[in-house]
Amino acid sequence: MQNVPLKAIGKLFLKLGLIAFGGPAAHIAIMRDEVVRKRNWMSDSHFLDLVGATNLIPGPNSTELAIHLGKEKGGWKGLLLAGLCFILPAVFITLGFAYLYKIYGQLPEIQPFLYGIKPAILAIILSAIYPLAKTSLKSNFLIGIGILALLAAFFGANEILILFGFGILGLTIKYFQSNKNRVNCLVPLSLATVSNSKLFFIFLKIGSILYGSGYVLFAFLDSELVQTGLLPRQTLIDAIAVGQFTPGPVFSSVTFIGYQINGGFGALVATIGIFLPSFLFVALLNPLVKKMRDSELFASFLDAVNVASVALILVICVTMGKESITDWKTSLIMVTSLLICFGYQKINSVWVVLGGAGLGYLLTLV
Repeated sequence: MQNVPLKAIGKLFLKLGLIAFGGPAAHIAIMRDEVVRKRNWMSDSHFLDLVGATNLIPGPNSTELAIHLGKEKGGWKGLLLAGLCFILPAVFITLGFAYLYKIYGQLPEIQPFLYGIKPAILAIILSAIYPLAKTSLKSNFLIGIGILALLAAFFGANEILILFGFGILGLTIKYFQSNKNRVNCLVPLSLATVSNSKLFFIFLKIGSILYGSGYVLFAFLDSELVQTGLLPRQTLIDAIAVGQFTPGPVFSSVTFIGYQINGGFGALVATIGIFLPSFLFVALLNPLVKKMRDSELFASFLDAVNVASVALILVICVTMGKESITDWKTSLIMVTSLLICFGYQKINSVWVVLGGAGLGYLLTLV
């Protein structure tokens, strides 16, 4: 796969770090729009392989996907550059809010903008999931896996059990179909780690073992910080709000939390702690993705994981829809955004997000 200039990688992921609102599913949709459709850096199928790979390891999925994409197109320098460019804008924006919060004790009123941003982001995700679903559903067997994964997710099954379970199912069936006598073991990557140094190791541990959405992150933070008396619960709730309305990875909320606990240095060690495992995991996993795809046996594992990943994103869309489509105004914003996404596919996603925010603000005045 041909590399691209590091400047192009940095420029793209810096832009994404500034405009990618809405959480991991939205970030994945926007990244697919940029690297597959606009720049043709890779095929939908390879992009899906990387999405599936990020779902197999702990940490913030969209950040890890950015790191994967940087490695694919720019080697080890691209890996670091893409990750940092995607993470740092959110970190600095969050740091600004943390500073103001420390002084004034409250956040600015952002609800009218979130009111319109959420349904617009849902439309962006749906417009991206359609081609990814077409790419992943390559056979009746994979369609069956997709339906089963969708049902399992709807009924609340653990997402890691869904991914690994259906992946192993696909691998096992392929093994018996091909009648091979030898199977190499796939070992999922994990890393569990047992003042400011204490703060660093708290976030390093969370970044090393956390699977799931940003909401799972906040459950971990409640357990590690609120219940131990290091952080008031209201501050955690405000950190969640910051994570929702700032662009880039939701995990940048820990920058806000670290600042509240121990100022600028606390923000620094919390941020490094939460994101460091992602760079290490991707550095270890990325070389294996191509080997898995080149292996007929493990390609079936990856195909099944990809289908399950698409199913999980669809379930996230349903959850987001319940939260964000609450009346005729939000329905109007989502339908309008969907029409724009499908009817004008060359439009940049950022304009859809900004349009949703503006429309949301105007409709709250009605």
